[in-house]
Amino acid sequence: MTHTPKPATHEDLAKLPERTFGQIVDGELIVLPHPPLEHQHILTLLVGDLQRLGHLARGASGGWWFIHRPELRLGGDVLIPDLAGWKIERKPPTSASYATVAPDWLCEVMTPETAELDRHRKGALYAREGVPHLWLLDLRERTLEVLRLLPGDVPGYERVRLGRGDQAIRAEPLEAVELDLAEYWASAGLLLQR
Repeated sequence: MTHTPKPATHEDLAKLPERTFGQIVDGELIVLPHPPLEHQHILTLLVGDLQRLGHLARGASGGWWFIHRPELRLGGDVLIPDLAGWKIERKPPTSASYATVAPDWLCEVMTPETAELDRHRKGALYAREGVPHLWLLDLRERTLEVLRLLPGDVPGYERVRLGRGDQAIRAEPLEAVELDLAEYWASAGLLLQR
C-alpha cells in the first residue's frame, strides 16, 4: 500500500499502473495491489450467498441490489468497498460508472495490509455518510464482525455480532441468508488451525 501527499484528484486515479487500484481517503491517494486470490474467492462465495437473498426478495418490497467493488464518490472521497448493497428503492442510477448514493450495507474483506484502512479510516467515512451496516470479514482472524451505525450526531459503529471460526450465522441486515463461515475459510484454503 502506498500513500501520496494530499490532496489527490480523480486525475491521479486515472494515472495508476495496471494491476493496482486507488482510493481517495480524506484527500489522500491510497494505492493498493489487486487483492490475493483467497480474498477474491471469499468475495465470490459471499456474492453467491447474497444472490440467494436477491432471489428470495425478487418481486417483493424490501429487496436488495448488490455490487462487487463499486466506486463510491462520497463527499470528496473515492472509496472502493469489496461489496455494497442498496435497498432496491435507494439504488443508484444503473447507467452511471460510479455511485454517489451511500449504500445501506457494506462489506470489507480485511487482509493484514488493509485492516487498519478498512476498519478505521474507511469505517469513519462510511459512518459519516450514514451507511447503516458494515461487515468486516477478517481473513487472518477468521471472523465476521457485524457493525451497526450508532444513533445520534457523532458518527460511529457498534458491534452487534461477531461470527468466529466454523460458525454458521445470520447477520443483520441480511438475516434471510445463513452464512457458513467454515465453508468460506476451507474453500479459500484458510484452515481453521493456528
